[in-house]
Amino acid sequence: MDHNHYSNTYIPGIIKWGKLTQLMGIFAMFLPALAFSAFFGYWPPLSAILAGAIAQISVSGAFYIVEPISYFPVLGIPGTYMTFLSGNTSNMRLPCSSVAQEAAGVEIGSTQGSIISTIGIAVSIVVNIIILTVGAIGGNVILAALPESFKVALTFLLPALYGAVFGQFAITRPKLAVVSIVIVVAANWLNRNGYLSFLGGLSGSIVILVAVFGSIMAGKMIYKKELADEEEK
Repeated sequence: MDHNHYSNTYIPGIIKWGKLTQLMGIFAMFLPALAFSAFFGYWPPLSAILAGAIAQISVSGAFYIVEPISYFPVLGIPGTYMTFLSGNTSNMRLPCSSVAQEAAGVEIGSTQGSIISTIGIAVSIVVNIIILTVGAIGGNVILAALPESFKVALTFLLPALYGAVFGQFAITRPKLAVVSIVIVVAANWLNRNGYLSFLGGLSGSIVILVAVFGSIMAGKMIYKKELADEEEK
C-alpha cells in the first residue's frame, strides 16, 4: 500500500468506521443497565449517577488522556480504534502490536508499521475471544487443577509484560530508557513519601501523567540533541 492511498483512502475509511464502532460499543456497554432498569423499573437517582461518575473519573480520569497519547505511536490509527474497543490494551494489544512490527522488520509509527500493527492486533483479538470462551466455560475447573505455586506466578504476568515491552524499546533508545526510569522512580518516591498528599486521591493519577509526559518531553529533548550532534559531524 503506497503512502498516498494510505493517507487519502485507507485512513479516512478507518476513521469513519472507527468512530461508528466506538459509538456502538459505548451504547452496547450501557445497554444491559438500560434494559435492566427499563424491565424492572429501577432507575437510580441522578445524584447517585453523578457520584459514581465522579468517583470513577477520579480513579481513571488520567488514563483518558495518557493511554491514547502514549499507545498511539505503537498502535497506529486503525490499531487504536480496535484496541480501545476490545480492551486489554497494555497486557495484550500493545505487546502484540510491538512484537508484530519487530518480527516484520518495519519501523514503528510508519505506514507499514501501522498496517502490521493492525494485523497483529486483529489476530490477538481473535485468539483472545477463543481463550476467553474456553476460560468462561471451564476456567474454574482449569484453575482449580493448577498448583498453588503456578497461581502465585500468574500474579507477576502483567509486570513481566510491562518489563518485556519496556526492554524491547529500551534496547533501541537506551538514553531515554534511563531517563524514563529516573522520572518514574522520582515521581513514585514523592508520592509514597507524602509530598503529593495535598492532591488527595488524584496523587496516583498525577504520578502517571508526570511519568508519561515527562518521558515524552525527555524523548523530544534527547532526539533534538542527537540531531544537533549529527549536524555538527
